[in-house]
Amino acid sequence: MSWGIELWDQFDNLEKHTQWGIDILEKYIKFVKERTEIELSYAKQLRNLSKKYQPKKNSKEEEEYRYTACKAFLSTLNEMNDYAGQHEVISENMTSQIIVELARYVQELKQERKSHFHDGRKAQQHIETCWKQLESSKRRFERDCKEADRAQQYFEKMDADINVTKADVEKARQQAQTRHQMAEESKADYSSVLQKFNHEQHEYYHTHIPNIFQKIQEMEERRIVRIGESVKTYAELDRQVIPIIGKCLDGIVKAAESIDPKNDSQLVVEAYKSGFEPPGDIEFEDYTQPMKRTVSDNSLSNSRGEGKSELKFGGKSKGKLWPFIKKNKPPPPPPASASPSAVPNGPQSPKQQKEPLSHRFNEFMTSKPKIHCFRSLKRGGATPEDFSNLPPEQRRKKLQQKVDELNKEIQKEMDQRDAITKMKDVYLKNPQMGDPSSLDHKLAEVSQNIEKLRLEAQKFEAWLAEVEGRLPARSDQARRQSGMYETQNAPSVNNCAQDRESPDGSYTEEQSQESEVKVLAADFDDEFDDEEPLPAIGTCKALYTFEGQNEGTISVVEGETLYVIEEDKGDGWTRIRRNEDEEGYVPTSYVEVYLDKNAKGAKTYI
Repeated sequence: MSWGIELWDQFDNLEKHTQWGIDILEKYIKFVKERTEIELSYAKQLRNLSKKYQPKKNSKEEEEYRYTACKAFLSTLNEMNDYAGQHEVISENMTSQIIVELARYVQELKQERKSHFHDGRKAQQHIETCWKQLESSKRRFERDCKEADRAQQYFEKMDADINVTKADVEKARQQAQTRHQMAEESKADYSSVLQKFNHEQHEYYHTHIPNIFQKIQEMEERRIVRIGESVKTYAELDRQVIPIIGKCLDGIVKAAESIDPKNDSQLVVEAYKSGFEPPGDIEFEDYTQPMKRTVSDNSLSNSRGEGKSELKFGGKSKGKLWPFIKKNKPPPPPPASASPSAVPNGPQSPKQQKEPLSHRFNEFMTSKPKIHCFRSLKRGGATPEDFSNLPPEQRRKKLQQKVDELNKEIQKEMDQRDAITKMKDVYLKNPQMGDPSSLDHKLAEVSQNIEKLRLEAQKFEAWLAEVEGRLPARSDQARRQSGMYETQNAPSVNNCAQDRESPDGSYTEEQSQESEVKVLAADFDDEFDDEEPLPAIGTCKALYTFEGQNEGTISVVEGETLYVIEEDKGDGWTRIRRNEDEEGYVPTSYVEVYLDKNAKGAKTYI
């Protein structure tokens, strides 16, 4: 089957068909191009989606991704990012292997087609020229034959006429002969042109046109093959990324299988564990016995056993405190306020009546956990440097994190020092490269930074060792230094009543009451200082180390035994004494109390 034989007379139709084939190829190129744009757009949207749900750096959201469920979600986001990358690969490969190649091939195809049809038109023009020559030669031969026939007839007529002279007859005869000779020459020329035309026509229809059409057919078949190869490549490019996409999906499945609810539950314990013991049983208060409350139950009076109701106020030392704490609160952490009005568990005012046991139980059941007390120590205040406002377990984690950060900074500075030292050695060996003395200032600065960081790290390591029980409690001097750090870092205390809070985060009395207390304290200062120490009603053992850095509190070390001089009245604070000069309040949950049942003021337990 050959177009040159079968379609020898369909030159125009073949020209239209080949142009249609090129249009189809360009349409396919446009289709693939739009597909690549869709792939890029899809990949971009997937990447934006993955980025949108990625945890923000240095935020609380980033800490939440410690849980296995959140890690699985994060793995899904990362896998989707890789999944988007494969769609970008599809777009890139289709662009380079299909669009670019086919666009180049289309240009070549157009040039080849133009060349073939140019040769065909040239052959057509040649055969048309030969045909015109044949027609011209034929018309001349026909004209010459007619002229010769007319000249012969005229000669015969003149020769038969007796009235015509001999000269005229001879002239007519010569003219007739001339015409016959011209007719013969035209005949020979016509015959020659006819033979030439037949030869050219045979070459045109049996050689030139078949060859040209055969080349056009081969060109068209190559175009068809090229489209088929492009379609196959189109599918193969999709198939090439299927294994990687499968790995992405396998990664998502693996992340889902790695979710461990038990591990997440343990992480919740580690994140929120306070280290405190649950509150003990509520003491039984026997109202059937006509007992008088001890002096420590109601107020700071000037008499211990006589039941006087007069109040004594004072602002001088010996651990005397002023009671403006609301009663019946869950055991809170140490107070953060330095104001006497915020000191916990001072002697209760006579105006404040003992609430019924049912009210205390209801408030205990509806109160917030103790961990919230730590978070509301000082509204608007700075966090202590040693994280003493946190529960023991949380404090240990924060200190460990701080130590790790400082160690990283130290290592970074040491690496920088080593680099500067090496550079200085190079300058010493090759002075033309630089002045070694120019690095001395930088080296001294880095060494100074290292020393500062080491001192800072030692300070936090000491606090960490204290929390973990590896070292004894810090000395009074170390405590004072810690208090100085907090004083420098903490903002000045506002005198407004809104800035004063009780140890559990609740607000204290109004400012007018505080002013009244200060006036009374100045009046009765001397009488308060002359008081005798409160009698011990039992002993206690410190369960945790407590830094009493605020007025009215006392520092204790884990395992230390002290005297109890005033038990917890429901506000979470117990008053203890180390010696005659050292007494103050500690959180009840920090100590284990052993009351002397025979001591005055001791309560009865069920």
